Amino acid sequence: MSVAEPRRIVLFRHAKADWPQVSDHERPLADRGRMDAAVAGRKLADTDITFDLALCSTAIRTRETWKLAVHELAHRPKTVYEERVYEASPGELIAVLNETPDDAQNVILVGHNPGVQGLAEILAGSAEGDARERMSRRGFPAAAFAVLSFTGAWKSLEPGGATLLDYWAPSE
Repeated sequence: MSVAEPRRIVLFRHAKADWPQVSDHERPLADRGRMDAAVAGRKLADTDITFDLALCSTAIRTRETWKLAVHELAHRPKTVYEERVYEASPGELIAVLNETPDDAQNVILVGHNPGVQGLAEILAGSAEGDARERMSRRGFPAAAFAVLSFTGAWKSLEPGGATLLDYWAPSE
């Protein structure tokens, strides 16, 4: 694949988590989260993006979210559970994405707020339609995702270098 072809990045926040007496990393999804993760998966399928790679936080709630969402996709991408995505800042998430092999055209990152929302805001130098306005109005609730596009090598991804193509959140 050529680095001149547009790449897609989907930034996907985990679905609603429960609050049992476990460490934050071990928190599972709540019942509503399990439902929303499947709905988000169907909405991801509607984008017609074929993901080459999924980068998922190692936290239980992100792993469960991805497992339920990917079940709805026609193609199951290679999944890498990446410790650095857990509690990562936008800058740390850019560093992880910069390491993506250039043969991956479309990547989904399953992570946490505030990092995922911050990354979407920082990367989006421009936006199509009302995607930015909807994302600004709604924030980045559990199970929300943003679809961004950029052209170039993954190592060249930087703030303002992408276009926000779409945004979806439960009850959107």
